[in-house]
Amino acid sequence: MSKKIMVVDDDQNIVDYLVTLFEDNGYETCSASDGVEALVVMKDEKPDLVTLDLEMPDEWGPRFYRKFNQDPELMDTPVIVISGLSGIHLAIRKAVATVNKPFDPDQVLKIVQDAIG
Repeated sequence: MSKKIMVVDDDQNIVDYLVTLFEDNGYETCSASDGVEALVVMKDEKPDLVTLDLEMPDEWGPRFYRKFNQDPELMDTPVIVISGLSGIHLAIRKAVATVNKPFDPDQVLKIVQDAIG
């Protein structure tokens, strides 16, 4: 069974790009456009990894991270922060990686492969 990656970003172009990148490399995907939607999708889909933007409407990335990190079933899910904000490495200290936008797709794919195979 292939691993599932959830893409959380309010920029639909980024979501479409990452979903295509991951699916073209054999991963299943799901997505959400903000932290509120992401929490619902995450509980339903139980992804193996999350790529997370920090700055989104309604509920931004770090708050979503804190919420899902309190759920014993979800708390060990690895997170890759992908954001255009400066200082992103400080936002979620337990992230497996932080990547600045614009990003190199090969770099993101290598991080994913190192994190979940």
